[in-house]
Amino acid sequence: MDYLINVDTDFLLYLNGFYNEFFDTFMFLFSGKWIWIPMYLALAYVLFRNMTPKQAVGCIVAIALVIVVTDQMSSSLIRHAVGRLRPANLENPISDLVHVVNGYRGGRYGFPSSHAANSFGLVFFLFFLMRKSPLPAIMTLWAIVNCYSRIYLGVHYPGDILCGSLVGLLGAAIVWLVYRKLTKQGALTEVRQWWVPCLMLAVIIVGISLYALYSMW
Repeated sequence: MDYLINVDTDFLLYLNGFYNEFFDTFMFLFSGKWIWIPMYLALAYVLFRNMTPKQAVGCIVAIALVIVVTDQMSSSLIRHAVGRLRPANLENPISDLVHVVNGYRGGRYGFPSSHAANSFGLVFFLFFLMRKSPLPAIMTLWAIVNCYSRIYLGVHYPGDILCGSLVGLLGAAIVWLVYRKLTKQGALTEVRQWWVPCLMLAVIIVGISLYALYSMW
């Protein structure tokens, strides 16, 4: 166990060590929750374009349930039971070695990452629902960068991210099985206008990048 902890710490310090002024702003914004609301609305739009209104609402409720399940499993159940300090927490002996952005250190405990659990919970549910569409694969890239932003900010170890992703998979799988049983809704055979959330994702990333560049001037 000590060996795994040491490897996790070394990997954290390696990944966290690649920083500059541009990515300080970029990753700080990318890690935010509210900035992605337009993308979530675009996902809801796609659901309504490919389902009846009743089915779309049911699917949105299922996705919301995934987020609730994964968030509670990670931040309320496992996190306090394990009690692993975040890397940047001032009580952690390695905190002085961790690059911190804007004084942000997160809460006290960080295992597993709720960012990873929630983002991958969404992605895995989309894989179950839209497996024949490119959208889940593109959303996976978003989830990976989202998770890396947490390492960049020094608030999670890579192990936190990995275990959080597994929590996301578990939560998505459980909700998907219940959702299928209750609604008899299987995977969509065709996903029209799947590119709309991708376009919104690109717009947000470009906006973040431009703001990060502007902040350097």
